[in-house]
Amino acid sequence: MIYLFVHQNFPGQYKHLARALADDPSNQVFFITRANQNWMQGVEKLVYAAPTAPVGQCHPYVVEMHHAAHAGDAVAAECMKLRERGIVPDIVIGHAGWGETLFIRNVFPGVPILANFEFYYRAQDSDVDFDPEFASVFNSADRLHMRNAVSLLAFESATHGHSATRWQHELHPAHMRSGITVLHEGVDTRRVRPDPNAVLELPERGLSLSPDDEIVTFVARNLEPYRGFHVFMRALPALLKKRRKAHVLIVGGNGVSYGSPSAPGTTWRECLLAELGDRLDTDRVHFLGQVEYEQYIRILQVSSAHVYLTYPFVLSWSFLEAMSAGCIVVGSGTAPVLEVLKPDVNGFAVDFLSPEALSSCLAAVLGNRRRLSRIRAEARATAVRQFDLETVILPRWHALIARLVGKPAQGLAA
Repeated sequence: MIYLFVHQNFPGQYKHLARALADDPSNQVFFITRANQNWMQGVEKLVYAAPTAPVGQCHPYVVEMHHAAHAGDAVAAECMKLRERGIVPDIVIGHAGWGETLFIRNVFPGVPILANFEFYYRAQDSDVDFDPEFASVFNSADRLHMRNAVSLLAFESATHGHSATRWQHELHPAHMRSGITVLHEGVDTRRVRPDPNAVLELPERGLSLSPDDEIVTFVARNLEPYRGFHVFMRALPALLKKRRKAHVLIVGGNGVSYGSPSAPGTTWRECLLAELGDRLDTDRVHFLGQVEYEQYIRILQVSSAHVYLTYPFVLSWSFLEAMSAGCIVVGSGTAPVLEVLKPDVNGFAVDFLSPEALSSCLAAVLGNRRRLSRIRAEARATAVRQFDLETVILPRWHALIARLVGKPAQGLAA
């Protein structure tokens, strides 16, 4: 089979699927993306330039559509190059959110397109009106309505869709839901697993940490309000006063993935450190930046309590990987989290907007962590039962692809 993936940030959500398909020598796997340093054995990357066309006099509400049209045009040009080489994919699998899949069917008519519908924007009861402290850059209901135009056109251009979680799926209008399958990217639970003998060495800080220590962990791609960084930081002064031996490990960059940036010339990390001042025991708060994957796994394995907070938005891989590692997760009581986290069963939930509630819950977990093995075990069981890559997720991907291409799942390699 010939597979064509499309995602501006290779490999994005398709890391596990593309790797599994590329590992089969009878498959050909191509991937259209923007330039980055990532690579994968057996996958041919085709790079398109990020759209640079000036916005000009277009209405502010259609800026996203302007960029999407240029992205779709650039991807279609790469598809034409493949066709000129005599390569026609059996299926195209790509992200719908940036316009990349819009024009592919005009290059490869009749080829099924499976598109990722990750998020459908809403003005109420979603991310943009959730946190009263920070106004969204998309706080206009009219602009949000127009921003969904890319997804609506991509849906019309696709054969079928996929969304990672039920909550994300249900954000979409009713007429779209029947054409979108809930299918997560999966977790490699064999690689991300508990290890009672794990040791995390931080020689520059003079620390050697193990599960015997009191360790609170927090992970995000970037440290920002959408992932509750401000709430987490405000919970630390009281927590560290209650738990005198606790250390806090914070993983994440200083950029902005979602939402508003901090004040010009600053980062959210700097803003929160300045706000807390000498109320925070910085000798026990360790900012590790963005770390290598193996170190990230060890951080989860030594964690006593792992904090995951998010606006009502796309669920992070790190949340599920923390559960797979057997962490005691303290998560926000927001809809995406509560789809998986069952309070007092496989983790604990707190009010996102309450640093006090978070601090109290973390103190209780640290004080009772040795008696919470059932929570750890059920967190791990949840990850394996619902999201295990090999036994649950990949078979579902193969079945969906087989249905779209009209071949039995066991014949996808043919």
